[in-house]
Amino acid sequence: MRARAAAVLPAMFVMLGLAAEDLTPREVVEQTASGMQAKLQGRQEYYTDNLDQLYEVIDDILLPHFDVRLAGRMVLGKHWGSATGDQRNRFIDVFYTFLIRTYAKGMLEFDQDGLTIFADQQPPTENRAVIRTELQLDDGTRVPVNYSLRKSSKGWKVYDVRIDGVSYVQNYRSQFNAEISVRGIDAVIVRLESETPDATTEGEG
Repeated sequence: MRARAAAVLPAMFVMLGLAAEDLTPREVVEQTASGMQAKLQGRQEYYTDNLDQLYEVIDDILLPHFDVRLAGRMVLGKHWGSATGDQRNRFIDVFYTFLIRTYAKGMLEFDQDGLTIFADQQPPTENRAVIRTELQLDDGTRVPVNYSLRKSSKGWKVYDVRIDGVSYVQNYRSQFNAEISVRGIDAVIVRLESETPDATTEGEG
């Protein structure tokens, strides 16, 4: 999952720019698929050498349309209930920054021409929706990538992505659960903070 995600998850971020609050889930995906690509077009080499600025671009486009708090809560799983408010907030902040920095470089190689957005197979419920897409990798492999969205007070927001049937939330929950069980949540937060400095994003919902 992690190797495949490294190639595919950048597409998740490309899909999330500039959406208005009244857009449907599919419109959020469809109308913003080129948002990040437009920002990066012709500047890949520049951003390769200036990753801090790339992180800022991703943050500006991603944060308004990503349910940071819900994703962080789902990743913490059973540890959410025993975590203090401060631990929850610190984990959410650093997990969001961790995602951006983990996949930023892959975004420079993402080609939106390889993306197919499928028509809705079923209408969204009152506050949940799944948008199905497919991404063609450089080797010709086609990978299903499905986006889960939640309707918040600020419009539809993505909180999970399934790559080839595997949820990134579940993937990271398994990864962090094992580490938290052995080392404790504070140790995991400190490790992530040391690897992703300036994790100052405030979770929104």
